[in-house]
Amino acid sequence: MHIHILGICGTFMAGVATLARELGHRVTGSDAHAYPPMSTLLDGLGIEVTEGYDPEQLDPAPDQVVIGNALSRGNPAVEYVLDRGLRYTSGPAWLAENLLHDRWVLAVAGTHGKTTTASLLAWILEYAKLTPGFLIGGVPGNFGLSARLGNSPFFVVEADEYDTAFFDKRSKFVHYRPRTLALNNLEYDHADIFPDLASIERQFHHLVRTVPGNAKIIHNAEDKAVAGVLEMGCWTPCEDFGLGTGQWQARLETDDGSRFEVWLEGRCAGSVNWPLIGAHNVRNALAAIASARHAGVPVGVACEALAEFQGIKRRMEVRAKVADITLYDDFAHHPSAIATTVAGLRQHINGGRILAILEPRSNTMRLGIHRDTLGPALADADLAWLYQPPGLDWDLGTVTRGRENEIQIMEQLETLVDTITKEARPGDHLLIMSNGAFGGLHERLEKSLRKHHDS
Repeated sequence: MHIHILGICGTFMAGVATLARELGHRVTGSDAHAYPPMSTLLDGLGIEVTEGYDPEQLDPAPDQVVIGNALSRGNPAVEYVLDRGLRYTSGPAWLAENLLHDRWVLAVAGTHGKTTTASLLAWILEYAKLTPGFLIGGVPGNFGLSARLGNSPFFVVEADEYDTAFFDKRSKFVHYRPRTLALNNLEYDHADIFPDLASIERQFHHLVRTVPGNAKIIHNAEDKAVAGVLEMGCWTPCEDFGLGTGQWQARLETDDGSRFEVWLEGRCAGSVNWPLIGAHNVRNALAAIASARHAGVPVGVACEALAEFQGIKRRMEVRAKVADITLYDDFAHHPSAIATTVAGLRQHINGGRILAILEPRSNTMRLGIHRDTLGPALADADLAWLYQPPGLDWDLGTVTRGRENEIQIMEQLETLVDTITKEARPGDHLLIMSNGAFGGLHERLEKSLRKHHDS
């Protein structure tokens, strides 16, 4: 069967492509922009990717077209599919119909931490020799790929609340029908499709409604919005987690969260010594440990697995070290995620400055929804630069007002690279945050730093 995927380079759709290829289908696709890590992954799988959406890529017609949620009416390929009556579906629907209907689905949902928690959970199951399948919006270091079929009933999926497709405005996660559901947290996000937090909460409750009574919901005990969703009605046994409250608790042994004890129902059930940092990642670990236990993995085994976790591309990934200057790549793009990421790094490093570089690229950021909270989110950074790309719908100057000495706005990437190169000194930590390619800033900055310090 020939499957063509429109929007194939998105993290989710690249995962769908990987799974379809593993099932034996011929897979092709197209996207407006292709950049690592997904473009590299697809190339390695031998999946042909076409740049752009010229309808010629659909002639001769594939057996099925899978349409990503980034595409809408007016796109030439979409219009061709509709006009010619080609068979089409969405990524989540394809996944549900072809893979999930007979699997034990372990879904991870929430505004923040989905990719990390799903990666931790998949690795715990793998370490326990349960060989799970998974579809994750990132590339876990322990696997080197974002999706695979697996050889057991267990399938881990990152359950996104974003809408499914232009023809299905429900959240993606309503398709998955999980037997184990982890609810990390819930904040207002995706302002391009949700008018307010209440509308997101309703979608989360649609997800809760799909979880069977003999399943399990693992949820954050410290999140009021998650509690509100469950109060709308819940028909499934629950377990909660938190740093200071919940059935599952973590007791930190280091300020940066790199070592902690896991407590269950008031008793110490294990200890973790791992490479991740930050209180947010400790919560992610608790969610993963509790979810894995529902699938039969003892807590002690889960803790052992976390000690060997190798991180995730674009999640506090160390991209380079130049003259004792460390360059990180992180996906953070919401003020809460930015704040916890910077704070976690601050607790982890032994002195040295944090130089934060942020591209406000997400749809919510571009609309200016977070203009009042973005500045405070950078409070733990010594210096910060905000890149104002062309077409941004608001003035970033509102973020820097009163903090001009700590936060600067840059409109040209070349100027940004030059400025940071001149400012950086040994012992600094350069934290680049974006949910896109940032114009190749990581590579350009590394090259500039090496040239400057080698001269």
